[in-house]
Amino acid sequence: MKRTTISERALLLAPRGRDAPLAASMLHEAGIDASACASLTNLVEELDRGAAFAIITEEAVATADLNRLSQWLANQEEWSDFPIILLTSRGGGLERNPTATRQLDVLSNVTFLERPFHPTTLVSLARSAVRARRRQYEARARLIALRDSEERYRTLFETMDEGFCIIEFLDGPHGPMSDYVHVQANPAYTANAGVPDILGKRLREVVSESEADAWAAIYRRVLVTGEAIQFERELVETKRHLELSAFRIEPESRRQVAVLFKDASDRKQAENELRVLNETLERRVEDAVSEREKAAAQLHEVQKLETLGQLTGGVAHDINNLLTPITGALDMLARRHVGNDERATRLIGGAQQSAERARILVSRLLGFARRQSLETRPVDLASLIDGMRDLIASSVGSTITIEVFAESDLLSAVADPNQLELALLNLCVNARDAMPDGGTVTIAARKAGSGLHDIPALPPGDYVVLSVIDTGTGMDEATLARAIEPFYSTKEIGKGTGLGLSMIHGLAAQLGGAFRLSSAVGAGTRAELYLPTTTETGKRDQNDNVDLVATLNPMTILLVDDEELVRAGTADMLRNMGHVVHEAAGGMEALDKLGGQTGIDLVITDYLMPGFNGAELAKRIHQQDSRLPVLVVTGYAGGNLDIGLPQLAKPFRQSDLAKALAELVGAAPSPLPATRV
Repeated sequence: MKRTTISERALLLAPRGRDAPLAASMLHEAGIDASACASLTNLVEELDRGAAFAIITEEAVATADLNRLSQWLANQEEWSDFPIILLTSRGGGLERNPTATRQLDVLSNVTFLERPFHPTTLVSLARSAVRARRRQYEARARLIALRDSEERYRTLFETMDEGFCIIEFLDGPHGPMSDYVHVQANPAYTANAGVPDILGKRLREVVSESEADAWAAIYRRVLVTGEAIQFERELVETKRHLELSAFRIEPESRRQVAVLFKDASDRKQAENELRVLNETLERRVEDAVSEREKAAAQLHEVQKLETLGQLTGGVAHDINNLLTPITGALDMLARRHVGNDERATRLIGGAQQSAERARILVSRLLGFARRQSLETRPVDLASLIDGMRDLIASSVGSTITIEVFAESDLLSAVADPNQLELALLNLCVNARDAMPDGGTVTIAARKAGSGLHDIPALPPGDYVVLSVIDTGTGMDEATLARAIEPFYSTKEIGKGTGLGLSMIHGLAAQLGGAFRLSSAVGAGTRAELYLPTTTETGKRDQNDNVDLVATLNPMTILLVDDEELVRAGTADMLRNMGHVVHEAAGGMEALDKLGGQTGIDLVITDYLMPGFNGAELAKRIHQQDSRLPVLVVTGYAGGNLDIGLPQLAKPFRQSDLAKALAELVGAAPSPLPATRV
């Protein structure tokens, strides 16, 4: 590149006589490369290619236009001062050579050599010029290295995440080196310190007097001792907690200190929170120990129920699969033995009650997790309460008086009647437990339209309120605040799971309503269930508990289920109703049997199976025969899968299965005879 090429050759400009060849010969003998130039223009061109020095005769520049050479010399880089040896006839002194002034002004770093000269003198001057040029090249290398270093420093300075500044101490009214000014600061300074436009500001322009003295003392010690330090300190003005490092910039006389820092406020806050946590740990441990006996007694049950709450869908499917053959078998055994054998009647009845309790527990878990599919419809609250009166009376015992009040002209509630009955029964049992010495349970139904309630989270609209009020022991504020928490219970071990109220709370939210408790120690408890309303008429199904069987001709049914016990139990129920049953353990086996079997009237398939599920099986069956009815049996989500197919929820009894078949083939149901085996 122009004026930067490193070269140690000599350029000769001696257009007259034999000066150029003689000088070149002398230089070659001394080991110095030399190139002759034909003109001043040629000399400038060769200078751009690189040279250590030039030898020029006086006559070559005496009358020539020196502008190009002068411009080249003036534009040299800062490290370069190109040496020139000028061969004169009258010496270089101004008194003997009047033109020397002009030549000095133009050529700058010029050495005059008067002719005639001894060859040794020329070689000596040439070697001196080469040595001088070498020193210039070394300076050039140092400058390049310095600039590279400065560029790396600048890049780091501009892009680093940490704040960085250089401060310079000043003497002030507070004493020697009592203040300092920020002479350099990187862009990250503001982000870390929270102080904008710091460059050029004095310490006392940024912080208060008391703070200034402390900061100045820290950095003054670094400047005086020369020892680098690391420390942490809060910058009070910006509430930033900083991690800082500081070191002196040499020499000490510069009175400068470099500071590198970062904002550690988040870490400091976390440390403070941890410290507070540790300080309160002993107290919390004491509180935990005080509840240890109660917690230990409930731990096993809580762990099981928490696991069920997290894996509700899968657990419900598995439990319902297990319950299905149990309830089916008990149902058929009851029809065979109930009434004929007192002991068998008692044992079967107890087993059926246990199976029903297991089914209700699964339903409660699904309701708590809001994964239970609700079958909502208009419900007449007055009729529902009246229909449950005997059940509630037998559940709470003879020491409890039941009073019922229902306003006239109540709109129907939008609810799942089965879940609502369960919630009402649960509230009444809770009221009984709060009155060990007897008392009164009031069940009320009233209107609560917009503006008639004080529950802010409840959307505007018309509601009916189902209330259960007792005259029991009541709850204090701490107990009331936790009453609807899952697994929280004040009852003795084995007397409750702590899920009842949380289930009711979840049911209310799922229905679009609300659940509220109010209580005081010694004044009883009021539980209120707010339910949305509809203008449709709600009627209680009087046939919910009547066993039905379809008036069907015997059919040939393909039963598909990967669970052998479930498949066997369901097959027994179907055969007990007079149907011919073919069994398949999965979708592929079912398709094989359909392909090789004729006369299949109906397919019953489980939903969740390996390979492909019941919905996919139904799709493949209908691709072969679109008229073949398919009933999907599921132990998940309450039998309300969005698959567009008839469904039956597990666990089911024989009467449930009969009713589902009747609906599938369009037959009218009739009561199931108890003697049918």
